[in-house]
Amino acid sequence: MRESPTGLRQLIEPGVKALGFDLVHVELGGSGHRSTLRVYIDSPRGVTVDDCAAVSRQLSAVLDVEDPIRESYMLEVSSPGLDRPLATPAHFRGYVGELVKVRTVVELGGRRNFKGRLLEADDERIAVEVDGQRMEWTYDAIERARLVAKIG
Repeated sequence: MRESPTGLRQLIEPGVKALGFDLVHVELGGSGHRSTLRVYIDSPRGVTVDDCAAVSRQLSAVLDVEDPIRESYMLEVSSPGLDRPLATPAHFRGYVGELVKVRTVVELGGRRNFKGRLLEADDERIAVEVDGQRMEWTYDAIERARLVAKIG
């Protein structure tokens, strides 16, 4: 059985927090021997390669004991980067006013990918201005969302 990213988040977040980091996002992609568990961490002081290695060791121990993913997989731990994923209401609230990319679970008007300025975020939903039009989504309607990287 394959664990959901939500279930994985609940399993690994205590270990990430114990090392002094925030768990930003968890992604489980691929299938079979090509599966990858991606874990994004952050902290106010930033994230180094050594930090990622320490978190990876911690999570490997937890995942080996709990065995939530039955098939083989690769574990990747990294910082969220410039185009950081947005997963929780707190993440979205922290970036109101910024450009975001949102992929919805179902098609809306023949599309699932949207890009625009994040207008609002509360505990229930977000509002984004897309092509001059206000659009709102509840969090369960969002497959994934990311900041649009500012370059320059």
